[in-house]
Amino acid sequence: MKASVIIINYNNAKYVDQCIRSILLQSYKNFEIIFVDDNSQDNSLEVIKKYKKKIRIVKKKNKIGKGSYDQMFGFFEGFKKSKGEIIFFLDSDDFFHKNKLLSIMNKYNKNKNCKILYDLPIKKFNNSSTYVKLKKFSLLGNFWPYFVPTSCISIRRNFFLKLFKKINFKLFPNIWFDFRVGLSGIYLYNQYNFVDKNLTYYRQINNNISSNFKHLSKNWWMRRLEAHNFVKFFFKKNKIKYKKNFDFYLTYFMNYLSR
Repeated sequence: MKASVIIINYNNAKYVDQCIRSILLQSYKNFEIIFVDDNSQDNSLEVIKKYKKKIRIVKKKNKIGKGSYDQMFGFFEGFKKSKGEIIFFLDSDDFFHKNKLLSIMNKYNKNKNCKILYDLPIKKFNNSSTYVKLKKFSLLGNFWPYFVPTSCISIRRNFFLKLFKKINFKLFPNIWFDFRVGLSGIYLYNQYNFVDKNLTYYRQINNNISSNFKHLSKNWWMRRLEAHNFVKFFFKKNKIKYKKNFDFYLTYFMNYLSR
């Protein structure tokens, strides 16, 4: 099977070289790279010129101005140019372990019913790395489990369009592609499949999105409330029974306190 790796980039000239090289050096060789640039204002396109014979470059013409929407529709633009049976998603400040494609493609080959597959991230700090462990999930505890970052997601080609129709709406701007895919996979398609290996380096830098939502900070609680509101909207839209739980009330209360 062929793998398509879709890289979405905006102003990550500092990291795109390592990102692309991590794909070119994969032990699994049947792949293509689609590089989608979202109107970068830095020299990202200059940096990747040396790879122009090895990757396909897509320049997005229109920028929405909301990072989550631009990312989501950027991946869709890349998908339309791709040909692989398995689609991998990669933010340009992240990069893959050299055996990632091999491990993921083997899993898909062995399980034909697997439509969405995740691996685990390695949080990459300036001088250290943290390996994230697989966490157990129970619907009794919350509406959602641990959703891995976008760069840990892969989806079968013949399933992606079906899934994209379910998440393709410009509402809830702080709810990103990974959360939308994860929630849809669990509640609509019973898909929460993992390769229990840390195969994606997820960069932790001061100016990326995750740095704005430090655990238990005001912004973290605000985004968590938006996630609850997203769940409520999504459940009702798809005729899934919804009932507020303890975590919703706690989140609402913490937001009330921080006004």
